[in-house]
Amino acid sequence: MRVETCMQRKPVTVSPQDTLRGAWQVIRERRVRHLPVVEQGRLVGIVTDRDLRQALPSRAVGLEIHEAPHLTEKIRIWEVMARAVVTISREASIEEATRLLLKYRIGGLPVMKGETLVGIITKTDLLRAFLGQSATSRQPTSRKKSLTPSRRSKTR
Repeated sequence: MRVETCMQRKPVTVSPQDTLRGAWQVIRERRVRHLPVVEQGRLVGIVTDRDLRQALPSRAVGLEIHEAPHLTEKIRIWEVMARAVVTISREASIEEATRLLLKYRIGGLPVMKGETLVGIITKTDLLRAFLGQSATSRQPTSRKKSLTPSRRSKTR
């Protein structure tokens, strides 16, 4: 199976000039964890929810409640994004995508067609693809029974 069959098309992106606060809002609203950073149509980086959390001030710093939002408006994405981005071609196999995610210990890969960003594929997408394949080739298991407590085990 190829990457293009299970990738998310039209990924949500941010600009290097966007603020940490704006990117955090996008991540929450769109329920994504990886944001490719695009400038003038070119992929220039990637930022994750983890990158944003690490850039937030620690609670131990003791900022006043009104100071944190102000600080998140000052931090720009270019300051916290990863510039060395591992990408994959849309024609690549999902096995290759899985190998890259494991090798680099990352959760998502921007999908490229030449120099153009056309999608993103994440661990979740690959798990869904695996489950889709396994559903047609394997019988369902009965593990649910072993996880459900038995009514007969009650003490009398």
